[in-house]
Amino acid sequence: MNQQKPMTAEEDTYGQEIMVFHNGREACEIVERDDGYIACAMEVGAYFSRYEDWASIEKKAIKYVKGKVLDVGCGAGRHALYLQNKGFDVRGIDVSPLAIEVCKQRGLKKAEVTSIEDTDFPPNSFDTIIMMGNNFGLFGSFEKARRLLRRFHTMTSAKALIVASTRDPYKTENTDHLQYHTLNKKKGRMGGQVRIRIRFGKNAGRWFDYLMVSQAEMKKILLDTGWKVKEFLETEDANYFAIIEKLNPLLMPSRGKT
Repeated sequence: MNQQKPMTAEEDTYGQEIMVFHNGREACEIVERDDGYIACAMEVGAYFSRYEDWASIEKKAIKYVKGKVLDVGCGAGRHALYLQNKGFDVRGIDVSPLAIEVCKQRGLKKAEVTSIEDTDFPPNSFDTIIMMGNNFGLFGSFEKARRLLRRFHTMTSAKALIVASTRDPYKTENTDHLQYHTLNKKKGRMGGQVRIRIRFGKNAGRWFDYLMVSQAEMKKILLDTGWKVKEFLETEDANYFAIIEKLNPLLMPSRGKT
């Protein structure tokens, strides 16, 4: 397994914005895409939102959680802390050291600096994996998603679930986004595979791939990984949740499939 090189303090721009808000200062998450597109993606306070402030679809999705839980990309810990307070055994992981420090300061008992690529837990470690806040995107690409989903299969119990949120990238009228989809496909990438980095103050974080998919694309990714969609939870816009259930046993990929 190829472990990522630990990020420097300057590179941890996501953690910097989380820590700044935790210490009482407002912040906006500035995202830069590799085609030069820059936007304030969201107010950082959203990473600290309480259950009563969540969207109805998020409240519905969290009800599917059962047993031992892994929160992938836990950020400031809003979902992990909610579940911990409900009595769940939950472990939060995030690539950002400062975000994990904030989680610990906020009371999360199990929190560690680990990227999604470096997850390596024994069989039956978790009954639910949550990927909230559009964190299906952390899979990064079609190939990496399939590889990591198979690893998730080995880490989880027989009737495990993945509760993941994402957005359909094609439900947009933004011409910059539509042009980016076209550029991606010319490069042999999925349309919604964006290469981005987070900026904070004078610092710029590492570039990383973030994957947004349609429901049809998600089903294609899941083929032969040991998982299938149990249910989609939809909204009136591009955002949606997928409740993904484990198949047993894990079938080997069909000939000719990646």
